[in-house]
Amino acid sequence: MHTVEEYPATISPALLSSPSENFTHDPDDWPDADPLDALVISDIHLGSDNCQAKALTAFLQQILDGEICTRQLIIAGDVFDSIDFRRLKKNHWKVLSQIRHLSDKIDIVWIAGNHDGSADIVSHLLGVRVVEQYIFSSGDQKILVVHGHVFDDFIEDHPFLTWIADSIYYILQQIDRSHYIARLAKSRSKVFVRCMEKIQRGAIALARDQGCQVAICGHTHLAKAVTQGDVHYFNSGCWTENPTSYLTIRRGRVELHRHLTAAIEGQALETELASA
Repeated sequence: MHTVEEYPATISPALLSSPSENFTHDPDDWPDADPLDALVISDIHLGSDNCQAKALTAFLQQILDGEICTRQLIIAGDVFDSIDFRRLKKNHWKVLSQIRHLSDKIDIVWIAGNHDGSADIVSHLLGVRVVEQYIFSSGDQKILVVHGHVFDDFIEDHPFLTWIADSIYYILQQIDRSHYIARLAKSRSKVFVRCMEKIQRGAIALARDQGCQVAICGHTHLAKAVTQGDVHYFNSGCWTENPTSYLTIRRGRVELHRHLTAAIEGQALETELASA
């Protein structure tokens, strides 16, 4: 696990992985006078059985209630698992309703993902901007946000193998609700690791070309924070497995946060201890 000291002062990931921690911020940590410049989430996959919609609705409600103060919410792709609204459950519709209400209060930018379908449908449905990539400034940092699938040619070159891998990943998540086995399988897959590294390299190269000091992606579902040369790379992880994750950005400082859903917190802890 990375420590804060391994990163420059302006980029300080806070990896909250112990189930004994508080997995949402205390409201006192979000004074109105000092809101976040941005909060980044990605890979919600509404419509999927693995979507952690209940945890996300609680999180979005904190923003709506002003407990978490941010100037903008950036959704880095794959809000939907597919544009088949018949698959959406009650909590999934609630997430969309919260995003719609938030769009009246703060700036929301939706980065198009490979699962999201038509940008026109999404934009009209939720009243948010939908773009392919987004660049903004925070403090002295220029930050690029993309979903990341444009750097992943494996899903286009090998659609059948991608379907098989996704199916196995889904089954492992269903077998082990702590999602430890699914995460372990991903980390041991040479194909996944190569794709993840290719996405990271592509995002860093694009950020460098655009004069950005920070590159942020989703797509891989693996939360990450690394520094490569003059560019800092972050992946905002996902909301389809435990722990879920998100990024906060304030005055050029980017932090990566993880938290467990309360329903399986104890089970996840037991699994992690058993593997130690």
